[in-house]
Amino acid sequence: MPGTDADGLPGDRLAAVLRPVRAGNGFEEALERILQLVRLGLVPAGERLPAERELAGRLGVSRVTLREVLKVLREQGLVEPRRGRHGGTFVLPRPDAHGEDALRRRVREVDIEDVLRFREVLEVGAAGLCAAHGLGEEGAGRLRDALARTHDASPADYRRLDTLLHLTLAQLCGSPSLTARYAAVRASVNDLLDCIPLLVRNLEHSQRQHMALVGAVLDGDADGAREMMREHCAGTAALLRGFLA
Repeated sequence: MPGTDADGLPGDRLAAVLRPVRAGNGFEEALERILQLVRLGLVPAGERLPAERELAGRLGVSRVTLREVLKVLREQGLVEPRRGRHGGTFVLPRPDAHGEDALRRRVREVDIEDVLRFREVLEVGAAGLCAAHGLGEEGAGRLRDALARTHDASPADYRRLDTLLHLTLAQLCGSPSLTARYAAVRASVNDLLDCIPLLVRNLEHSQRQHMALVGAVLDGDADGAREMMREHCAGTAALLRGFLA
């Protein structure tokens, strides 16, 4: 049963955003939902977010996951914890209006939903084709090598090596047309990713998904490869929508 919002009123105004997330991308989707609360002004600057127990319950995530989400928001200067009888997690005024304007200018000409959906169609299709048709010894080796390079990548190198892994999968699907279109849409995705923080929890989660995805492709499990790629794309999409939409 919903608790009260920051005004002490029934939490109905938050219901459109505070709904259970999907299990596959719990951290990313929970972060997206709470960013929506802040960016939509459903919890205005100076007001308190719902208590951790209520947030975790309504989002369907663990308290540990929720605390990692709140840590990201603190590090981005969006919320701050306050102690005492009237403590909690409070929304801060938007930091650096000029920086916000620069971000908006950078993504203004980009249709984020179009980019994300086109990316998903291409990536899910490529993963399914690779698994269904098989890669052969050389192709499997290239894919394993691309995955291995991401394992111990530093944060500064991770996105470049992540891009190379995904491009390798696109190249191996056997369609030069798909590969060319994927390269173009991935450039747009990377421009968007450059506008949001690099989150360690998300990188760790992405890496687990990469391993499961490559495993499905190498096992010839086309349905599993498509589903894992779809879930992987959804996690990235949740972060981009949360920070930029």
